[in-house]
Amino acid sequence: MSPKELLYIEDALGHEKYLKSQCQKVYANIQDGELKNYVKQLEDRHNQIFKDSYGLL
Repeated sequence: MSPKELLYIEDALGHEKYLKSQCQKVYANIQDGELKNYVKQLEDRHNQIFKDSYGLL
């Protein structure tokens, strides 16, 4: 893997980590149960993408 490709993956990891943290913040402040479940699913998805991308390294 080239250095440039590694930078792309690192950048993607950073984005996924940020999106996951934003989902966690929103989840903590939502009252609606259905919306809260949806945000939790988003958080789980971003976590999985992070793990999959990290696995490329």
